[in-house]
Amino acid sequence: MQLCPQITADADQLTRWRRDLHAHPELGYAEHRTAAFVAAQLEAAGIEVCTGIGRTGVVGRLRRGSAARTIGLRADMDALPMQEENDFGHRSRHDGRFHGCGHDGHTVMLLAAARHLAAHGEFDGTCCFIFQPAEEGGGGAAAMIADGLFERFPMQAVYGLHNYPLLPVGRVAVRAGPMLAAAEQFDVEVRGRGGHGAFPHLAVDPVVTAAQIVQAFQTVVSRSVDPLHTAVVSVTRIVAGDAYNVIPGAVTLGGTIRYFEAEVGATVRRRLAEIATGIAHAAGAEADFVLREGRYPPVVNSAAETRLAVEVARELLGEDAVDADCPPLMGSEDFAFMLERKPGCFIMFGQGGGEGGCMVHHPRYDFNDAIIPLGASYWVRLAERLLAQASSSAAGD
Repeated sequence: MQLCPQITADADQLTRWRRDLHAHPELGYAEHRTAAFVAAQLEAAGIEVCTGIGRTGVVGRLRRGSAARTIGLRADMDALPMQEENDFGHRSRHDGRFHGCGHDGHTVMLLAAARHLAAHGEFDGTCCFIFQPAEEGGGGAAAMIADGLFERFPMQAVYGLHNYPLLPVGRVAVRAGPMLAAAEQFDVEVRGRGGHGAFPHLAVDPVVTAAQIVQAFQTVVSRSVDPLHTAVVSVTRIVAGDAYNVIPGAVTLGGTIRYFEAEVGATVRRRLAEIATGIAHAAGAEADFVLREGRYPPVVNSAAETRLAVEVARELLGEDAVDADCPPLMGSEDFAFMLERKPGCFIMFGQGGGEGGCMVHHPRYDFNDAIIPLGASYWVRLAERLLAQASSSAAGD
């Protein structure tokens, strides 16, 4: 591995930073403490700082030389609204808030890279360090874009990464084209007629109807989507009833749809609505299928930017450490909004795996501090490569 020695030497301090952020998680658009910490560290490094972009987003801008080319490196800052079950010293100090996806680690990796580039970076152009709020369902990337991110910082390409516990430390997975799936959330309200649990024939039971709808939803992918394409339908919420002996009047279902191609998404949405209303009608009930706000598009990596990211990762970690044609993943990421506007590349950065490892969003997950120097060094080498290339070509191409 060809890590930046100065970053490796700072590993203990970077770990303290990360664990402090982990102990003080903040939800989307409430990352006030985190944003203030980020801004303070960027300012201490002599980097120009702009705050309040997309409400709580922060952008640092570092210029070198005379080239007009600008790139963006992005990290997310928010935590999840879930309870942590770890018992180590840096566990969350706030019930119901938890850095269960590793955004605390992403933030520190990008901060470490920014500080290193400010002190030691050799490049010609401008590097923007984007610290984004509200990735976990809040559409923070879209909010930053709507607040003028790309007009105020007219970058030519953007790059992101995410830790991945299913890959060993020192491994990277990426692919050109669709990398992560689009995601949409839905609700189904099933309305029947409540009654006494002992006299179901006098009621129209929405619980039984909802159960039939959930089962039938599982046929959409297997029977309505071309087998050579991919989709996932998951019902994750069922809310009904308050008493053991009362048939409720309504049931609410909730879940998510994931896909890569727009036509697949349209097919899935149409069939879910038809199934919900059709089964409810057959049972003498009613149902409304409603898509929630907050759709994430698919993450689609551009070819040229992916090739360069692969080259940098292989130089840093080793030729065999990078899977440059990994299978697409059904997870989603709102970095997709940035890739809709700019070319770029999003990679998965290995952080563990093996016995005892936890996937993100597990209540006992924790970011692996050992990969902070790896991720920070990747950002440094990528920025230096991108902007060194620009210095020898036409400015701003």
